[in-house]
Amino acid sequence: MGCRQAGRSRDLRPCLCTPRRLTIKLVGRARSVGTRWRRCDVDSTTVKYRSVTIGALAATAFAGLHWLGRTAGATRAEQWAALPGDELIEHPMMITTHAITIDTPPDRIWPWLVQMGWHRGQWYTARWVDRLLFPANAPSADRIVPELQHLAVGDWVPDGAPETGCGFWVDILEPNRTLVLHSTEHLPPEFAERFGAWMDWTWAFTLREVGQGHTRFIFRSRVRLGPRWLAASYWALVIPADFVMARQMLHGVKARAEAM
Repeated sequence: MGCRQAGRSRDLRPCLCTPRRLTIKLVGRARSVGTRWRRCDVDSTTVKYRSVTIGALAATAFAGLHWLGRTAGATRAEQWAALPGDELIEHPMMITTHAITIDTPPDRIWPWLVQMGWHRGQWYTARWVDRLLFPANAPSADRIVPELQHLAVGDWVPDGAPETGCGFWVDILEPNRTLVLHSTEHLPPEFAERFGAWMDWTWAFTLREVGQGHTRFIFRSRVRLGPRWLAASYWALVIPADFVMARQMLHGVKARAEAM
């Protein structure tokens, strides 16, 4: 409009109109930039929120798996009950207690426990677990092996090839009731020499008849170990994995004993 005032040359239009248009353009750009900054702020907040949510879900899942690795299948009474073998490690750093009901008497379960061990009856885990984690393991026995039925206190139950020196000593044996295995030999020798690592570990297998033809099979582990990084690794890795391993073993014994 100012460009058309009387006495003004039309040649002045660019000089009079450009500042106004430039201001409009600059304001438009400022608004655009501001909008973009606001969008970036929203996106950043969303990403942070999602990260926190994912982290919380992962922590919850790990806590649940860790709880299952310590207690799957066991009642609260079984978790707190004193069991044979507890006295071998009086102040354990970690304890797991798992259990299952087997629909057969204890005397039909006991033969499967007596023959456990590496390249004996094995540990009755599923074959895919053995192939994945322990490829050197033979398949678990699906029959009672007569020559493996003679086990006594003080006997050695291997848990690895002879050159590894890995295994358990039989500390307590009460036929049809209790078998307690005790180990300080489950770490590679170089761990002790290089890191001062040590481990004191028990596996206790208890059979309790809970009615005619029914047995409660309880499996408990108690452990002390060091140094701290080794204990932390055990807590973070072995205990959650025990949900799979212990559950596999319990169900493996159950399936075999009930099929007799």
